Amino acid sequence: MDIDEILLETEEAMEKAYDYLKNELRGVRTGRASTGLVEFIKIDYFGSMTDLRSLAMITTPEPAQILVKPFDPSSLQAIIKGIQNAGLGLNPTTEGKAARINIPPLSGDRRNQLIGSVKEMGEKAKVSIRNARRDGNKHIDAAEKDKTLHLSEDDVSAAKDEVQTLVKKYESQVEDLIKAKAEEINEI
Repeated sequence: MDIDEILLETEEAMEKAYDYLKNELRGVRTGRASTGLVEFIKIDYFGSMTDLRSLAMITTPEPAQILVKPFDPSSLQAIIKGIQNAGLGLNPTTEGKAARINIPPLSGDRRNQLIGSVKEMGEKAKVSIRNARRDGNKHIDAAEKDKTLHLSEDDVSAAKDEVQTLVKKYESQVEDLIKAKAEEINEI
């Protein structure tokens, strides 16, 4: 594997860690209603666990409400049960063939807990990014020992510097994401 391939794979691994964090943060509750809060809740639909977004149309008609309209009205009770069991502290109410979820305001303690868990998610993403750096550097070292590639010490050093630049870039993006989410949680 040549240096360019190694750098590309390393950056892809870092990008995956960042994207995963971004998706995880969509499900973290803030003071506002968001479809991301419930769309990945697993619902027991005829014996198989299915994401809510596959079973229903999810909208936010008001800033503090989520409306869930099942594609199959017979699944409404299973959807309500799944939302209640998700551990988000949400209690949907039945409204005809739909479920309405009122998002209660967050208490100060709950905000602090959520910010703590968001920071923890950010740290896990950074660990994944650093693991990608470690793997990339291992591949660079292996490429250096491979005499068929004819790599100079400068080439190896430049490649490792590039990997470190990628780490700084993605860690900075993670920090920005965490900071923005913490501010969103603190909004009243």
